Amino acid sequence: MKILLAEDDNFLADGLSMVLKDNGYAVDVEADGASVSMAVSTTAYDLLILDLGLPNLDGLDVLKQIRLKGETIPILILTARDALQDRVKGLDLGANDYLTKPFELPELEARIRALIRKDSWSNKIEINLGSLTFNTVDRVAYIDGKTVDLTARELAVLEILLQKVGTSMDKQRITSLISSWDQEVTENAVGIVIHRLRKKLEEANIAIITSRGLGYRLEATS
Repeated sequence: MKILLAEDDNFLADGLSMVLKDNGYAVDVEADGASVSMAVSTTAYDLLILDLGLPNLDGLDVLKQIRLKGETIPILILTARDALQDRVKGLDLGANDYLTKPFELPELEARIRALIRKDSWSNKIEINLGSLTFNTVDRVAYIDGKTVDLTARELAVLEILLQKVGTSMDKQRITSLISSWDQEVTENAVGIVIHRLRKKLEEANIAIITSRGLGYRLEATS
């Protein structure tokens, strides 16, 4: 899952980025309002976390630009503006959620999960394939009720493949989805992650199939 964090407070941006990356998200940070809309147009993100007090272009204008372009990315406004009219305007302009600063981190994380679950998982709490169960809320995989120990990168790749079960995902596409501006992942690294995932999913009656020239696809084997 890939998140764009639009925040000009460097301390807050660094802290949130670190927490989100620890949770298995790829995170890009943009501090300038004029650049956020362009980033959304050129990169596939699963969520935009948008501060309203951005330099050069106000966050509400950024929001308006994104929606006028037809971009459907989920948007969570995270701002110090707590007046009713600001909340109403932000939601009416196309934001999917609105959270004011200061905030509690567990609440922000829950809102992020809820928005991504709605957009990427059609609000499903559990995804089942073979004997694998993936909980989209906790972002934990189970095989026959036992937790599968996954690294953050393995979790990210598994989520991508689970969203497209039976459909091949190009290695380059997977690489771009789990890379961020400050942490680029190589295609060789993706190959290593796929190799490790195959071993960890052997008992789940599912397989990661390599299609020459097409990429990888996840399938139930029985």
